[in-house]
Amino acid sequence: MEPEHPVVVPYRPSWAVEADDLIALLQGELGDLAVRIDHIGSTAIPGMASKNVFDLQVSVEDLHVASSGKPLLEALGFELSPIEADHVPAARLDDPALWSKRLWLRRLEGATDVNLHIRRAGSPNERLALLFRDWFRAHSEAVDAYGAFKLALSQACRDLGTYVGTKDSIVDVIVVAAEEWASVVNWRP
Repeated sequence: MEPEHPVVVPYRPSWAVEADDLIALLQGELGDLAVRIDHIGSTAIPGMASKNVFDLQVSVEDLHVASSGKPLLEALGFELSPIEADHVPAARLDDPALWSKRLWLRRLEGATDVNLHIRRAGSPNERLALLFRDWFRAHSEAVDAYGAFKLALSQACRDLGTYVGTKDSIVDVIVVAAEEWASVVNWRP
């Protein structure tokens, strides 16, 4: 169970290996249901302070078809969250339905917590998760600043909802720079 307030910890090099092991396990279980599986979020960015929670993204052709994976995910200790959409960044005029997802949570004693985001391949939220990660990987000078912001925010917030809501606003600003970078370097997920 997550604490009521967010706890941000320094980067752990072991996160990359643990995430790779989880991805291999999920790929083996989900097979062709998964178009791709990626380690996303702050734990996927070398040097980034983060909550000790992996964010993994499973890209699927159809969210409804992906529900056939429910027994497999439950057998691995995942529980379906009621969250069915991502935050749409400020100034985006997309139909909010394009930002749909299924969120599965794994909270097992003795294992790193996992947020498993199932998103439609080619959707704006699938792309944004990969862009966010790749932009920070290409801009190491921004990693310490964003990590310090998250640490200060976690210490100022009493609850996870406030932390996430405030962080979303900063991510909206980062996305502007990331999109500009993506167009300059012709980045593709």
